[in-house]
Order: sequence, then structure tokens, then C-alpha cells
Amino acid sequence: MDAHFRSFEQQVLSVLVKNPIGVLGMKSMGDPYVLRSNTVSPIECLHYAMNLPTSVVITGIDSMQLLDQAFEAARTFKPMDQAQVAAMVNRTREAAAKGQYELYKTTNQFDSTAMNPSWLG
Repeated sequence: MDAHFRSFEQQVLSVLVKNPIGVLGMKSMGDPYVLRSNTVSPIECLHYAMNLPTSVVITGIDSMQLLDQAFEAARTFKPMDQAQVAAMVNRTREAAAKGQYELYKTTNQFDSTAMNPSWLG
């Protein structure tokens, strides 16, 4: 989804890599809104994030099922070629166009500072 709307990959990632700043890959499934688009699977989301020049990909784990999913993503990961990346980007294009599945980009729902302005002093 990221490739189509306010793209971290396109707007930020190259700057971080160039400078060299460590990159934490988070929200690969949009907490889990991206999955609700029915265009990608959890493993595909993790593989896509792992394919980027990240220092680490962080995935939430609150159950044994999600731990097993993370292990499976690590076990089965192979770098994606340009055709594989393009196919995933094309498959998500329509669903991603307006950012409706990336609420961490379009709302304050995940912004702890916005929810706690007193933290700013």
C-alpha cells in the first residue's frame, strides 16, 4: 500500500539510507488495516518490508499464531525481484489510492503525542 500514498519508501527511505541512518520497518500490515483490503497476505506484507533496505522489520506479536507467522516470514523470505515487487504494487494500486487502509498516515489514531499534548511541555 505504501507505494501509492504518502510513500515512506519513496519519500523517506532513500534519504535515510543515503545518510546512513538505521531504518526501523514498522506497520507492514497497517495494524491490520492493510489486510482488510484483501489484496495482500500477512506474509507478503512482511516479505515486502523485509525486501526494503531496512535495518530491522518489527512486527507485533501478541499470540503464538503471530509468532509462528513471523518465523514463517523469516524462514521463507527470499529477496524479491523487480517483477515481483511490481506485481504486488499493481495488485494494491486501487485499494491504496486514497490511504483508507493506512490510518497511521491519515489519522491521529496512532499518534501518541497528538493524544497527549502535555508531553510537548
